[in-house]
Amino acid sequence: MLLAPFSPAGQTLSLETVFMAAKHRVLYFWHFQINQFLTFLSNLLTNLNLSDMEVGYKLFRREILQNIKLTSDRFGFEPEVTIKSARQKCRIYEVPISYHGRTYEEGKKITWKDGVAALYFLFKYSIFG
Repeated sequence: MLLAPFSPAGQTLSLETVFMAAKHRVLYFWHFQINQFLTFLSNLLTNLNLSDMEVGYKLFRREILQNIKLTSDRFGFEPEVTIKSARQKCRIYEVPISYHGRTYEEGKKITWKDGVAALYFLFKYSIFG
């Protein structure tokens, strides 16, 4: 699905999003709200209009990825790659996917600390690159 809109003159970055899918599992209210807040800040800092910054799948053209010096891991990766891709003026497309989220009992590991880290990295990469 991520490859579907790719063409030689087309997009340079493809992001999956569960918010455009026909259906997705409904889970935690506050996780959704914090995700929307982080996406709003990302859009504000990059002048993009993403529906979800914290995506699971990302597809890049090789030349784009080679031009981005990545330094973070965990929850710093999404803010870093989003901000650095926006600075390169990448043509970004969101592609709907189906998603079945997990509960903590099913193995979900994210905590409030990961949200704080994502917030920190949004400002770090928007200010200091």
